[in-house]
Amino acid sequence: MIDASRRWGNLGAAAGAAAAVLFAAFDLYQWALAYAADRFHNDFTFYYAAARIGLAHGWGSIYDLGLQQAELDAMGSGIKIAELARYISPPPVAWAALPLTALPYEVAYWTWSALLLAALVVVWGLAAPGAGPARLIFLAAAVGWLPVIYALQLGQPQFFVALGVAGSYALLRTGRPFWAGVALCPLALKPQLAFLVPIVLLAARRDRAFLGSLVGLGAIGLASVLSLGPGGVSAYEARLTFASSVPVNRELTLAFLLGPSTPTRALQVVIGLWTLVLAYRLRRRSPEWLYACALAGGLLATPYAHLDDLVMVGLAGWLCLRAGAPAWTWAYALAFVIAVEGVVFWGPAPVLLGELGFLGLLSVAALKHDDRDAEQHRAEGEHDARLERNRQHLTVDSQPQAVDVGKA
Repeated sequence: MIDASRRWGNLGAAAGAAAAVLFAAFDLYQWALAYAADRFHNDFTFYYAAARIGLAHGWGSIYDLGLQQAELDAMGSGIKIAELARYISPPPVAWAALPLTALPYEVAYWTWSALLLAALVVVWGLAAPGAGPARLIFLAAAVGWLPVIYALQLGQPQFFVALGVAGSYALLRTGRPFWAGVALCPLALKPQLAFLVPIVLLAARRDRAFLGSLVGLGAIGLASVLSLGPGGVSAYEARLTFASSVPVNRELTLAFLLGPSTPTRALQVVIGLWTLVLAYRLRRRSPEWLYACALAGGLLATPYAHLDDLVMVGLAGWLCLRAGAPAWTWAYALAFVIAVEGVVFWGPAPVLLGELGFLGLLSVAALKHDDRDAEQHRAEGEHDARLERNRQHLTVDSQPQAVDVGKA
C-alpha cells in the first residue's frame, strides 16, 4: 500500500513537472514574440524615459507629461501619453533605471529583465516549499504562471519587491530582526504590493524589524520628497489621483465586486485592521505566517492592483506551504492558480473570491492557534502551580524537627 501511494505520488510529481516546464517554455516564447512585435510596449520604457528626464531636467520633472512625451518621441517608441501610458511610479523606480540609461535601450531592457529573473530565482531559493531537486518544479511553475510572465514582459519591479519581502523573512528567521526590516526597502518601488508588511511586524511585536523598516523606508521617502521638491510632489499627487480614477486599475480590487464607493474603502480598511489582528494572534508561529498574512491582507486592502501584482499572492502561497500548512491547502493553491490563469475568460471575480478565501483560511489558522496557545498557557500555569505546591511541601517536610530529650 505504501509503495503504491509513493508510486502515485511520483507520477503526480512527474506530471506536474512536465506541465510546469511546458507552460514555462510557452510563456517565454510568448514574451519573445511580444518583444519582437514592439520592443517598447512595456513599462520599462517609461522607467528608462523618466530616468533620462531626471538626468536632464531634474527629478522634480519626471511627472511632467510633456517631457515624458518628448522623451518617448526621442527614443523612437511611437507611444503616445494616455491614461495607462505614463510614468506614475515612485521616484526610486526611475533611480533604479538610471544606471541603465548609459546603455542603448534594447540592452538596457534585457539587462533589467535579467535582473528581474535573477530576483525571481533568489525569491524561489528563499521562499519556495519542498526540498531537493523537486523544488525546481516550483520555479518552472512560477515562470509558467500568467502574472509572473506578464510582470516579466512589462518589466515591472514586482520581483524586486518580492525579493525584499523574501529576504526580510529569511533574515527574521535567522535571528537578524533589524536587518530584516531594512531588507524591506524595495517596497518603495511599488508600495501597494506589500505595504502592510512593516505594520504586521509591529503588530506581531517584532519591534526591531519594524524599526529597521522605518529607518530604511523613511530614508528613501525623505530622499524622494527632497529630490522632487514641492512642484514634483504636487505633480506626483495629481498623477496618483488620476490613476485611482481609471477603472482598469481597480479591476482586481474589491471595487470590482462592490463598486468604487465609500463602503468599499471602509471594508478595505477593516480588512487591513483584521490582518493586524491576525498577525498578533500568529505572533508565536514561524515568520512564514506573518508575511503570508501581510501579503494576502494587503492586496485585498489596496485600492490599486493589476494582474501582474498577483505575483505577491504567489509568494504568500509559497510561504504558507513552506510553513507546513495542511495537505489540502495544496488543492486550494492549485485552484487559485487556475482561477488566475483563466482570468481572461471568466473575469476577476473568481480571483477576488480566491483571495478572500485565502485570508479566511489564514484567519482560521490564527484562531485555532490562539486556542492552542491558551490551552498551552493554562497547562503551563497548572504545571507551575503544581510545582509551587510541591516546593512548599518539600519546604515543610525539610524543616528540622525538635528532639524529645525527656526520654532516656
